[in-house]
Amino acid sequence: MAALAMVTGDLEAARDAVQEGFAIALCERSAFRGGSPEAWIWKIALRVAMRPRKQEGPLAYLDTVDPQLLDGDRDPRLTAAIRSLPPRRRVIVFLRYFADLSYAQIAEALEVSEGTVAAALAQARKALAAEMTNDEEGR
Repeated sequence: MAALAMVTGDLEAARDAVQEGFAIALCERSAFRGGSPEAWIWKIALRVAMRPRKQEGPLAYLDTVDPQLLDGDRDPRLTAAIRSLPPRRRVIVFLRYFADLSYAQIAEALEVSEGTVAAALAQARKALAAEMTNDEEGR
Protein backbone atom coordinates (compact mmCIF):
# COMPACT_ATOMS: atom_id res chain seq x y z
CA MET A 1 0.00 0.00 0.00
CA ALA A 2 2.90 2.39 0.67
CA ALA A 3 3.99 2.19 -2.97
CA LEU A 4 0.48 3.10 -4.12
CA ALA A 5 0.44 5.95 -1.60
CA MET A 6 3.53 7.27 -3.35
CA VAL A 7 1.55 7.27 -6.59
CA THR A 8 -1.65 8.77 -5.18
CA GLY A 9 0.08 11.11 -2.74
CA ASP A 10 -2.42 10.10 -0.09
CA LEU A 11 -2.47 7.11 2.23
CA GLU A 12 -6.27 6.95 2.37
CA ALA A 13 -6.60 7.03 -1.44
CA ALA A 14 -3.98 4.27 -1.66
CA ARG A 15 -5.89 2.17 0.87
CA ASP A 16 -9.06 2.63 -1.20
CA ALA A 17 -7.20 1.66 -4.40
CA VAL A 18 -5.83 -1.50 -2.78
CA GLN A 19 -9.26 -2.52 -1.52
CA GLU A 20 -10.93 -1.80 -4.85
CA GLY A 21 -8.10 -3.54 -6.70
CA PHE A 22 -8.52 -6.71 -4.66
CA ALA A 23 -12.30 -6.57 -5.08
CA ILE A 24 -11.95 -6.23 -8.84
CA ALA A 25 -9.37 -9.04 -8.95
CA LEU A 26 -11.70 -11.29 -6.97
CA CYS A 27 -14.66 -10.52 -9.24
CA GLU A 28 -12.56 -10.86 -12.40
CA ARG A 29 -10.48 -13.86 -11.32
CA SER A 30 -11.66 -15.85 -14.34
CA ALA A 31 -9.87 -13.24 -16.51
CA PHE A 32 -6.48 -14.13 -14.96
CA ARG A 33 -4.48 -15.81 -17.71
CA GLY A 34 -1.45 -16.94 -15.80
CA GLY A 35 1.77 -15.23 -14.98
CA SER A 36 2.30 -13.57 -11.66
CA PRO A 37 -0.87 -13.11 -9.58
CA GLU A 38 0.95 -10.38 -7.65
CA ALA A 39 1.72 -8.44 -10.86
CA TRP A 40 -1.86 -8.91 -12.08
CA ILE A 41 -3.26 -7.47 -8.85
CA TRP A 42 -0.70 -4.65 -8.95
CA LYS A 43 -1.79 -3.80 -12.48
CA ILE A 44 -5.40 -3.57 -11.34
CA ALA A 45 -4.57 -1.55 -8.21
CA LEU A 46 -2.33 0.83 -10.20
CA ARG A 47 -5.08 1.43 -12.71
CA VAL A 48 -7.52 2.14 -9.90
CA ALA A 49 -5.05 4.48 -8.19
CA MET A 50 -4.32 6.36 -11.41
CA ARG A 51 -7.86 6.39 -12.74
CA PRO A 52 -8.39 10.11 -12.02
CA ARG A 53 -5.29 10.94 -14.07
CA LYS A 54 -5.81 8.49 -16.91
CA GLN A 55 -5.73 9.89 -20.45
CA GLU A 56 -6.38 8.41 -23.86
CA GLY A 57 -3.84 5.87 -25.07
CA PRO A 58 -2.01 2.96 -23.47
CA LEU A 59 -0.09 3.96 -20.36
CA ALA A 60 -0.14 7.67 -21.28
CA TYR A 61 -1.36 8.26 -17.72
CA LEU A 62 2.04 7.16 -16.37
CA ASP A 63 3.50 10.39 -17.72
CA THR A 64 1.02 12.43 -15.66
CA VAL A 65 1.57 10.65 -12.36
CA ASP A 66 3.68 12.34 -9.70
CA PRO A 67 4.95 9.55 -7.44
CA GLN A 68 6.42 10.94 -4.25
CA LEU A 69 7.79 9.78 -0.96
CA LEU A 70 5.18 10.46 1.68
CA ASP A 71 7.83 10.92 4.33
CA GLY A 72 10.18 13.14 2.32
CA ASP A 73 11.59 14.66 5.49
CA ARG A 74 13.33 11.40 6.33
CA ASP A 75 15.89 11.82 3.53
CA PRO A 76 15.36 15.12 1.68
CA ARG A 77 18.31 14.48 -0.66
CA LEU A 78 16.87 11.18 -1.84
CA THR A 79 13.41 12.73 -2.15
CA ALA A 80 14.80 15.52 -4.33
CA ALA A 81 16.78 13.05 -6.44
CA ILE A 82 13.72 10.85 -7.02
CA ARG A 83 11.57 13.87 -7.85
CA SER A 84 14.10 14.80 -10.54
CA LEU A 85 13.26 11.62 -12.47
CA PRO A 86 10.62 11.66 -15.23
CA PRO A 87 7.25 10.38 -13.93
CA ARG A 88 7.23 7.07 -15.83
CA ARG A 89 10.72 6.25 -14.58
CA ARG A 90 9.69 7.22 -11.05
CA VAL A 91 6.78 4.75 -11.16
CA ILE A 92 9.12 1.95 -12.23
CA VAL A 93 11.60 2.85 -9.46
CA PHE A 94 8.82 2.78 -6.88
CA LEU A 95 7.53 -0.57 -8.07
CA ARG A 96 11.02 -2.07 -7.97
CA TYR A 97 12.49 -0.63 -4.81
CA PHE A 98 9.47 0.22 -2.70
CA ALA A 99 6.95 -2.46 -3.78
CA ASP A 100 9.76 -5.00 -4.31
CA LEU A 101 8.39 -6.29 -7.62
CA SER A 102 10.66 -8.17 -10.02
CA TYR A 103 11.41 -6.87 -13.51
CA ALA A 104 8.97 -9.41 -14.93
CA GLN A 105 6.23 -8.38 -12.51
CA ILE A 106 6.74 -4.68 -13.27
CA ALA A 107 6.67 -5.40 -17.00
CA GLU A 108 3.47 -7.38 -16.61
CA ALA A 109 1.83 -4.77 -14.37
CA LEU A 110 2.69 -1.87 -16.69
CA GLU A 111 2.26 -3.85 -19.90
CA VAL A 112 5.77 -3.09 -21.14
CA SER A 113 8.71 -5.34 -21.94
CA GLU A 114 11.24 -6.44 -19.34
CA GLY A 115 13.85 -4.69 -21.47
CA THR A 116 11.95 -1.43 -21.03
CA VAL A 117 11.90 -1.96 -17.27
CA ALA A 118 15.62 -2.79 -17.22
CA ALA A 119 16.50 0.25 -19.35
CA ALA A 120 14.33 2.58 -17.25
CA LEU A 121 15.90 1.31 -14.02
CA ALA A 122 19.43 1.61 -15.42
CA GLN A 123 18.74 5.17 -16.53
CA ALA A 124 17.12 5.97 -13.17
CA ARG A 125 20.05 4.57 -11.17
CA LYS A 126 22.50 6.59 -13.27
CA ALA A 127 20.46 9.78 -12.84
CA LEU A 128 19.98 9.20 -9.11
CA ALA A 129 23.71 8.55 -8.61
CA ALA A 130 24.57 11.74 -10.49
CA GLU A 131 22.01 13.76 -8.55
CA MET A 132 23.18 12.42 -5.20
CA THR A 133 26.86 12.98 -6.15
CA ASN A 134 26.13 16.56 -7.23
CA ASP A 135 24.32 17.14 -3.97
CA GLU A 136 27.29 15.74 -1.99
CA GLU A 137 29.73 17.97 -3.87
CA GLY A 138 27.52 20.99 -3.21
CA ARG A 139 27.73 20.52 0.56
